[in-house]
Amino acid sequence: MVVVGGSIPLVPNGLIMPVITLPDGTTKTFDSPVTVAQVAASIGAGLAKAAIAGKVNDKLVDTFYTINDDANLRIITDRDPEGLEIIRHSTAHLLAHAVKTLYPTAQVTIGPVIENGFYYDFAFSHTFTTEDLAKIEAKMQEIVEQNYQVSRKEVSRDEAIKYFRSIGEEYKVRIIEDISADEQLSIYQQGDFADLCRGPHVPSTGMLKAFKLTKVSGAYWRGDSKNEMLQRVYGTAWKDKKALEEYLKQQEEIEKRDHRKIAKNMDLFHFQDIAAGMVFWHENGWAIYQQVKQYISDRIAEDGYQQVATPQIVDLDLWRRSGHWDMFGEEMFTVESDNRQYAVKPMNCPCHVQIFNQGLRSYRDLPIRLAEFGYLHRNELSGAMHGLMRVRQMVQDDAHIFCAEDQIQEESARFIRLLIDVYKDFGFNEIIVRLATRPDKRLGTDALWDQTEGALAAALKSSGLTFEYRPGEGAFYGPKVEFHLKDSIGRTWQCGTLQLDYAMPGRLDAYYIAEDGSKKVPVMLHRAILGSLERFLGILIEHYAGKFPVWLAPVQAVIMNITDKQASYVEEISRELKKHGLRVKSDLRNEKIGFKIREHTLENVPYLLVAGDREVENRTLSVRTQDGKDLGVMPVDKYLELVKAEIQRRGRVET
Repeated sequence: MVVVGGSIPLVPNGLIMPVITLPDGTTKTFDSPVTVAQVAASIGAGLAKAAIAGKVNDKLVDTFYTINDDANLRIITDRDPEGLEIIRHSTAHLLAHAVKTLYPTAQVTIGPVIENGFYYDFAFSHTFTTEDLAKIEAKMQEIVEQNYQVSRKEVSRDEAIKYFRSIGEEYKVRIIEDISADEQLSIYQQGDFADLCRGPHVPSTGMLKAFKLTKVSGAYWRGDSKNEMLQRVYGTAWKDKKALEEYLKQQEEIEKRDHRKIAKNMDLFHFQDIAAGMVFWHENGWAIYQQVKQYISDRIAEDGYQQVATPQIVDLDLWRRSGHWDMFGEEMFTVESDNRQYAVKPMNCPCHVQIFNQGLRSYRDLPIRLAEFGYLHRNELSGAMHGLMRVRQMVQDDAHIFCAEDQIQEESARFIRLLIDVYKDFGFNEIIVRLATRPDKRLGTDALWDQTEGALAAALKSSGLTFEYRPGEGAFYGPKVEFHLKDSIGRTWQCGTLQLDYAMPGRLDAYYIAEDGSKKVPVMLHRAILGSLERFLGILIEHYAGKFPVWLAPVQAVIMNITDKQASYVEEISRELKKHGLRVKSDLRNEKIGFKIREHTLENVPYLLVAGDREVENRTLSVRTQDGKDLGVMPVDKYLELVKAEIQRRGRVET
């Protein structure tokens, strides 16, 4: 084994004197090769203490990495996103260290970083319990207090196999055996624990200040159900205790807001194994669904979209020609009839091209905007499905814009304006924009991808939006802009998309007659504002914790009587409010009014209207909100004025 940065080479005229350029443009010259930690110390003791890693010429390295040549360097601390990821990766190693200390016969496998944390898979005959997790977490804290220094050694593949086999880590051996024989590997050591890893890692275990083990579950070796079952221990890690506490508090809030629980309380929908991943909508849930769908339908009609409908089952040949079958045929449902193979539609775009292809199109017809609320089906893995958030049957607010190249920026900017305005109506004001670029598996040439990525970036800039790049995360047919919403408890959700596609229209023989009389292939913009309506409703339920703004609430008001004498008045007012388009119910049960109010408050009804003898006599209503605010007694007309104004405001926050 060779210690990284062990020997320092000389140059003919003396020692190397590297010049280090820092992010602010300043430089530091050293009279010999220097480690990242030494550079940090030369800047200040505080930075030296906080340094987690370094970024040398855009490559993340350990603080003990030696810089032998002139280089750009950024010191990574826990304030950097890369620093937090390194903390989480190092905490995964800390978890494995603790497990091996407590349970020496357990074998370690893999332990990657995931969103907000990490996990590590173990092969162990004993099933971990909640009590075991507490013991492991306590042992992790002990290892932190020991403040073991972390070191790295580079080894050959054969050396790594020999080492891990000697300590009985057969899963590590199996991992290494799948790696190329000429690849240089590295082993990280802390105390008596060693693990195969590319790194980098924190300089010492004492830098891991805030973590929590959250759960344990089963996981197949290499994710294959044909392989043996392992135990996966999950955890979360943060830069400090405050950030950890905030995250755990958020998790508690997420648990309270789980859309599946709220749906049960409000009687919105349910799922059954007889149609796995497909929603059974109840009256209340369908009322919200229809309201959302109608709202989007009205908005896009105002914006010049033609609403169309296309078949759900289409000959497999279309999906082959469009490229969908080759890219994700395994996720498509198929059927056979009359000796022909069909696919159940997973998306609308190839079918919209068929509508575009009917009749001769001219440049004067462009842009053509086609929208559809068609059912789509995707064969999601059963383990990946999660309530409304991931389903097998869905409806998207899907549309495709066929345009000329010189219309791309205008159409993109127009769509972005619509999208932002719609989000405000649903109560989302903070939007994160990302541009996802070419994936490894894609259609088209690099030159075409350069063109399409540049066009979308230009459209975003012309709209005045700041955005970040997501390399490799575009669709197989083109780059895409992702619009991520931030909800009321700080989570982000990717909903809207704008995707630029030069490939599919040509593959499906779409063309228009240009001004010079030539045939030209149109550019196709795939776009959605909400994405899957099912998923968006799940997001809305959790965003509002079931307490929808009045325009979305399945029942906007309940009218209650105090005694039977007010029953006919309650029914009369109920009919009147319904004539004005309100979703109203009457509660004439022989129950105490306090009981009724509590029940409908738990059902998240926005307005609770009570009629007693005085209200009947004066043709008024006693009005209170689901939050317990008493608005007093008011005439029916005044209540209508109040509620209509609130409906008109939708979910917009008053400023």
